[in-house]
Order: sequence, then structure tokens, then C-alpha cells
Amino acid sequence: MFETKSDGMFRPAIQKTRTLVLMAVICLISYSVAVLSKVVIISDTYEIKLNAARQMQAAMDYLKTIRMEESVIMDPENDPNETGIVGSQFSLITTDEGDLDAKLTTLDPNFAAAMIELLHQAQVSQGDTVAVLLTGSMPGANIACLVACDVLGIEPVVITSVGASQWGANLIDFTWLDMEQLLFDSGYISAKSLAASIGGRNDMGRLLSPRGRQIIIENIDIHGLEFIREKSLAASVERRMQIFGAVSDLNKYAVFINVGGGVASLGTSFNHKLLQPGLVYRRDVESISRTGGIEGALTYFAKSNVPIIHILNIQSLTKKLGMPYAPIPLPGIGSGKLYSEARYNLFVTAICLIIVIGTVVFIGYRSHQQIKARMEQHEPDSVL
Repeated sequence: MFETKSDGMFRPAIQKTRTLVLMAVICLISYSVAVLSKVVIISDTYEIKLNAARQMQAAMDYLKTIRMEESVIMDPENDPNETGIVGSQFSLITTDEGDLDAKLTTLDPNFAAAMIELLHQAQVSQGDTVAVLLTGSMPGANIACLVACDVLGIEPVVITSVGASQWGANLIDFTWLDMEQLLFDSGYISAKSLAASIGGRNDMGRLLSPRGRQIIIENIDIHGLEFIREKSLAASVERRMQIFGAVSDLNKYAVFINVGGGVASLGTSFNHKLLQPGLVYRRDVESISRTGGIEGALTYFAKSNVPIIHILNIQSLTKKLGMPYAPIPLPGIGSGKLYSEARYNLFVTAICLIIVIGTVVFIGYRSHQQIKARMEQHEPDSVL
């Protein structure tokens, strides 16, 4: 009944070498089985995401070629992946400070796959109509958005604020409208802006110089777009809603996509820093609303119970989607959690865990019983 060494000393099962070796072997085998149970789960939209990323890569390559033909020199420090689409720190149409790393992140072709993922989460399907507000601040995200719409076969109704923050589409000879027109004419995107505004403070270019505002106005005119120039921010928002409403009833839009921090989109009726990026709903907007302020287009759509895809706060968004932030070099197309994810078989892992815990509990209980019985005999050679 009791375990006793050849020297007469009592030793419970848990102190025996062969028992410990057996437990180690059981643990090792269980761990190995659990690890080998890992399977790769392929995204349901894998092929669509792959097509979108490839199309975005082709679109970016085309814009880069155009820039190189114009003898533009790449900036390896601020544009380390040499996309040719990173703007400058200062220009006449720069509206605000900008985060360079955020801009670089959206210039990853896999960002188009991220847009596919968000549209899939919003249950948007082929033939649906979506409302889109863009700014010049994140041309990469703009391209990703329009490419994703094209690949999914959905109809975007697009309005743009041309002004851009630092490192965005803020070059006076290469604005977002210029990029958009080139991509549209070459077939990389199937829709472009219907109207545009100056953007910036109050959506009227406040803090821009008169020359900067004039450059944007001329750029809008060159592209033949309706120029949204109202006397107040509220009127500017209202004009956007009229344009969207002329295409479809607001509550019939499948989703509203906001790219960037345009004031006409976000308004001033809530703290936009508190709105999480990605897919959000009416309750998310209402939970951070405050009295007073001007409602932006995003709030109007939220009140119509239209899902919102909010592309801002890029670092948080990439963390949520499992994407790298400001990667250098750019990751390969098709790599990352957007496309596939390795997961453990939870059933097999649970069985292995039960076996390991059961073994430890059994040996512990058996040893406790042995020690208890030994103590009851009051033998002087007991080992506690």
C-alpha cells in the first residue's frame, strides 16, 4: 500500500521519479497533440480580398508611373515604400496636421482587403448603393474604398473635400481629384466624385491662404464637379444630404462610408475622437452625442439606421483588423489575418487540458492518501 525506498524511507507517489517522468510524458504528448490540432481558417471572402488588393496595387503602380513620367523624385524617408503617393509636410492646400504613419498604412494594397472585410461585416452585397464621403487626407484609404466597391459590384455615391492634411494628397499638381480622375479614366475604379468642397475648417478652407482656396476651386472646376460652397457648415452638410437624397432615400443606402476627419461628415455634435473606427451603428454615435453642435452627414445616416464604416484612427483600426501599422516594407498581398488565421481545435485542446489536469489531480490525491495513511501509523520514518 505504501511506497518505501530500499533504505526503508517512505516516499509518496508524487515524489517517485518514475511518476514524475510519466506525468512529464503525458503533459508533453498532450501539448504536442494540442499544437498539432491547429488548423488554418481561410476567410470566406479570400478570393475577393485578393482581387481587391491586387487591383489596388495596380492602381497605385499606375499613379506611381504617372508621377515618375513627370520626373518626380521619390522621398525614401517620408515615402519609404516608394509609392509616389505620399504628399508633403506643407503646401498651399494643407488644411491640418497629419500622421505620416497613418498615411503610410493606408497605402498598403491589403487595405483594400480591409475595406472588403468591413463591407462584408456590414452585409453589403452586389448592386447595393453606398454613400461615401472622402477627403484628400488619406488617398490610400480613398483608393481602397473605391476599389473595394468596384470589386464587390456596389454603387458608391461619392462626395469629396479636396483639402488635405500633411502627407496626404496635398500637392497642388496632384490632388485627390487628380488621382481619382486618372484611376477612373484608366478603369481602376468605376465611380468618382459627384461634387466637392474646399474642406478644412468649417468645410470652407478656413486657415488656408486665399491662393490655396483658389487652387482648390480651380481644381474642382477642372474636373467638372459641383462646387459645394455654402455660407455655413450646417448648410454645407445639408447640401451633401440633398445630393445623396437625390440618388436614393437615405434609409435605403446599404452603408455610409466616411474616410478621414472631414468636418462635414463628422460635424460637431459629438467628440469624433471617441468614435471607434471600423463598423459602427446608431447606438455607438448616440452614446457619445452631446447637446448643441452641428450634426454631420455621419449623424444623419446613423439616425436613418444606416450602418457606418468609419475610417479614421488608423492605428486602432489596424489592430482591430489584425493588420501591421506603417509596415516597411509592405507585406505581401494575401498575407495576414484578413485572409487566413491559424486557430487551435478547441475540442482537442480541451480534452488534452482535461487529461493533464486529471493526471495531476489523480497523482496528488493518491499521494495525499498515502501520506495520510502513513501518518496514522505514527511511524518515525514518515516523510511529510
